Amino acid sequence: MAQQPVKVAVVGYGWWGKTIVQTLQSSSRTTVGMVVEPDATIRMAAKEAGTAQGFAVAEDIAAALADDTIDAVVLCTPHRQHAKQIVAAARAGKHVFCEKPLCLSWQDAVESVQACREAGVVLGIGHERRFEPAVIELRRRIANGDLGTVLQIEANFSQDKFFSLPPDNWRLSKELAPVGPLSATGIHLVDLAIAVLGPAESVWARLATRGSNFANGDTLGIMLAFPGGANALISAVLATPFDGRFCVYGSKGWIEIRDRTHPEHPTGWDIITTLRGKEREVHFMPPHPAVRDNLDAFADAVRGAAAYPVATAEMLANVAALEAIMRSTDTGKVESIEQAAS
Repeated sequence: MAQQPVKVAVVGYGWWGKTIVQTLQSSSRTTVGMVVEPDATIRMAAKEAGTAQGFAVAEDIAAALADDTIDAVVLCTPHRQHAKQIVAAARAGKHVFCEKPLCLSWQDAVESVQACREAGVVLGIGHERRFEPAVIELRRRIANGDLGTVLQIEANFSQDKFFSLPPDNWRLSKELAPVGPLSATGIHLVDLAIAVLGPAESVWARLATRGSNFANGDTLGIMLAFPGGANALISAVLATPFDGRFCVYGSKGWIEIRDRTHPEHPTGWDIITTLRGKEREVHFMPPHPAVRDNLDAFADAVRGAAAYPVATAEMLANVAALEAIMRSTDTGKVESIEQAAS
């Protein structure tokens, strides 16, 4: 017998919130029961959509947390609000899916994870790039030893979508979205590096504003150091047309994944594989709804059908790296990364 879809309240109905609502509604595992949006103008648009799609609209997250029919909340809110909202949702008995980054400080992340554990609720995270078929295949080949010992990662996720935002948008705020290229795009690559190499131990990073007037920067370079000597060289730019690549170099060869278009509207991936003693191979992987796969995995975990595939230890390692990267852009120094048991 099929299980009932997980009934979700989406908190935040901005650019990505609208995308998440559409994605949830397209799945048989989830349905949107409510949208929460504090901005009056945006809330009017949500009400129009709600009339057509059958979900309620509220001004405050408290309405969703008090609604016994809501199983889970999906947070599409400014990063600094995440920790407080995760803890409140967990204490209300709601499962939580949080858009990246989970939190902006290690301590907030620890408290958020602990609150979910104590409440016995599932915590999911918006790192959908793990769910792209090309990334899944890359990780399988690494685990099988096809690349030998992983030596280094090189990755880039750049875009110019934020030029269309009004200057007062929270995504351009140094307070609400510090180190803009990191919290917008680079954090996905930090997560993938951790998925391959485990928690990083130190980082050097440099942030600049060179191609825009964004208060939180537009050009970021990161060097993450991992135990044993492996590195991840990551770049993220918010003032250039889209480019995306993730390449893992190993002692037996290397594999590069290159996005054809922005992951918001994927059109597939070009994969280059070069193994020692073999001809270079180039092949194409067609587009795939990785965002929906992530949300479906969260729904399966809520219903007890399967464990959520991103461990909280990896979520914590990601936030620990993020916090150290932010410190490094301020100090200009190599910064150590918090390490603790999950």
